Amino acid sequence: MVPGLAQVSPPSTPTAPADTAHKFENPGGVPAVVKQPWYKGKLVRATIVPALLIGYGAYTFDGGGFYTNQEANRDIHKLFPTFRTRLDDILILAPYAELGLVALSGVESRNDRINVGLVVLKSELIMLTTVFAVKHLSRETRPDGSDKLSFPSGHTAQAFLAASIVHNEFRDKSQWYGIGAYTLATSVAALRMINNKHWQSDVVAGAGFGILSAHLGYLTHRNRWGRKPRLPEGMGFSPTWLPSYGLGTGGGLSGTPGFSFTWQPK
Repeated sequence: MVPGLAQVSPPSTPTAPADTAHKFENPGGVPAVVKQPWYKGKLVRATIVPALLIGYGAYTFDGGGFYTNQEANRDIHKLFPTFRTRLDDILILAPYAELGLVALSGVESRNDRINVGLVVLKSELIMLTTVFAVKHLSRETRPDGSDKLSFPSGHTAQAFLAASIVHNEFRDKSQWYGIGAYTLATSVAALRMINNKHWQSDVVAGAGFGILSAHLGYLTHRNRWGRKPRLPEGMGFSPTWLPSYGLGTGGGLSGTPGFSFTWQPK
């Protein structure tokens, strides 16, 4: 300190009061859950491809579109004028055969067998209901004139439904399982047109209905059968003994067995 000069202290900065109103709102610093926009939701992602396929089928239905059903049918039968086969009736279930063979070979699927079976049953019910309802509403005549149940193709819907289930169950193991299943399904669609049983609009829309049915089967499958139920965190049950006041017949304390319920709020 220099003699004769007064010591000047630096000005103090005012301290803001501590914010205690929100101290317990997020003690762990966990980032808040960001809600995804609607167009990134599971339902939109599951339905966009089937919607495009069904939309194209409807666009080319009954002779519409830039490449009509009649033009496609003419070009197909220029390449295959006399070729006919029943192979499409066999290949319709080939993706399911692939599903079973891959599972039996030891490759683990995303879901256990019980839940895969439930998804298959639910998806089949959705597909059969929608396809046959649209068939009877559209009343489109087949290329060979055999009946008026052409739109959409049930064979194609069935094959693509099964292929979608194969893809969903084994895509984490290898994409080739799905590629093989979709190749079989596409072969069914092509053979339906070569056999003069369906127009191009029928098979494209049928593929959309099949994929959509499989996706809806998975999206609506919330309850997982064959798995032990889990209680919410903090809850529990345990056996207990409830003593009663007074003595039993043998001179000891009497009581009743029971269960105790515990809950620890978080």
